[in-house]
Amino acid sequence: MANLFSKEAQEQLKSLKSTLSTGRDTTSDDPKDVKPTDPVSLPTQKQVNKTVKQLGSQHIDDDKVLFMQAMAGVQPIEDKNVISPVDKPKANKPDATVLSKRAAAQGSDAPTLGAGLSDMQALLNPVAGDAYLAYKVATLQSKVFNQLKQGKMRWYDAVDIHGCSIDEARAAMTQLLAQAKANNETVVKIVHGKGVDAILKTCVNGWLRQLPEVLAFCSAPPKDGGNGAVLVLLKKTKTDKE
Repeated sequence: MANLFSKEAQEQLKSLKSTLSTGRDTTSDDPKDVKPTDPVSLPTQKQVNKTVKQLGSQHIDDDKVLFMQAMAGVQPIEDKNVISPVDKPKANKPDATVLSKRAAAQGSDAPTLGAGLSDMQALLNPVAGDAYLAYKVATLQSKVFNQLKQGKMRWYDAVDIHGCSIDEARAAMTQLLAQAKANNETVVKIVHGKGVDAILKTCVNGWLRQLPEVLAFCSAPPKDGGNGAVLVLLKKTKTDKE
């Protein structure tokens, strides 16, 4: 079929089609009147559906998809005002140094508890680092003692005396017991560790046997420290109603 347009007209039509496909370049002194010259590339319906499927939501339109594309690669600013769960102080485990200082405080029951303790009596009966410790007064029911050994009795507070001197360990232990007595708590945990010579373990084993407030103690179950810790059962504080 013969072309009805002249060669010149064909060139003009070709030029017009090229201009329409790329956008019209408009020059203006006012920046507000400047129009974009590049074609706008919207995501295809297939791309939108893919994004919806990835995010598991049907409430995403083209505007939201464009926004997500624009924000791609943007990293959120870390909020340092939020305390990480890892950094939160652990409850029910007072610091041994703090407890030893409390023991020296005026009016504390800890000096009374520790006043009659003999380090020599404790050290004359050394125990091995891997030894299982077990002690109970004659009047305590075996059923109750077995519950303590099986870890079925809840402990309330604990102290870790690793790295302490004998004096610091004694003060921290007696302060923990005084604190438990004041709060009417019957079971506490002392983490003494094992060590090569097991000095602190030997001391704790000897000290606890000398205290009338202690009904029983035994090495903790594996989940609570195993042979590196002891669970201590204390006499229940009598109230006015009892």
